[in-house]
Amino acid sequence: MDDHALAERLAAEAGRLLLDVRQEFAGVAAHERKAVGDKRSHDFLMRALAMRRPVDAVLSEEGADDPVRLRAARVWIIDPLDGTREFSEPGRDDWAVHVALWQAGALVAGAVALPAQGITLATPHVAPPPAASGRPRIVVSRTRAPAIALAVRDALGATVAEMGSAGAKVAAVVRGLADVYVHAGGQYEWDSAAAVAVARSAGLHASRIDGSALAYNRADPKLPDLVVCRSELAEAVLAVTGGANRRPGSGDTQSRLA
Repeated sequence: MDDHALAERLAAEAGRLLLDVRQEFAGVAAHERKAVGDKRSHDFLMRALAMRRPVDAVLSEEGADDPVRLRAARVWIIDPLDGTREFSEPGRDDWAVHVALWQAGALVAGAVALPAQGITLATPHVAPPPAASGRPRIVVSRTRAPAIALAVRDALGATVAEMGSAGAKVAAVVRGLADVYVHAGGQYEWDSAAAVAVARSAGLHASRIDGSALAYNRADPKLPDLVVCRSELAEAVLAVTGGANRRPGSGDTQSRLA
């Protein structure tokens, strides 16, 4: 099984496990449901990767950061449950599982599962979104839409929709349900790696808000801001977010899906 197929399979299987957790713990407190979901998905993904890719390193939101990854040629970057708040709320489907592979300086494979929607988006062949029509649509956090996203809204004459996990937001752009995702409120590598791999496979623009490259497998995994959008909107979005003097998509090899 190649890396693309493995990322897709693991994300989908972890998603099914999380659906079982959601049902099993439907009657307990939300914080307990979140904790169980995070742990079971993390444990499953770690076991599966240890069995199928024993030489590779792993960076997981739910695991201790092993510095060996900084010397590794291949590192899986995973978020076992992206959008724990939405996962804990009955009926919400805007949560995800992220599985990505970084190799020698670039994201080379990735999958984002949306278990409650029955969808898994995975490299290498992700269909581009359908042609845009009407006013641009921007997806933002349910709890704190960053001021920069609202500035982009005003500049583009766009509408805004609130959504949960970062993976669900990027998936909305990939699927043509939205056109722009701008985030400036603080994230980590596992919040975006898989989603960025999938977005680039679909032909979308992905960068920092200043237009610079998204770099992964760094000593400090904080990656505080992100732009994912239709390529034809990138120049207009970056003009607002601070990347006006950079060519959309510019940056080092880590900005590209190999």
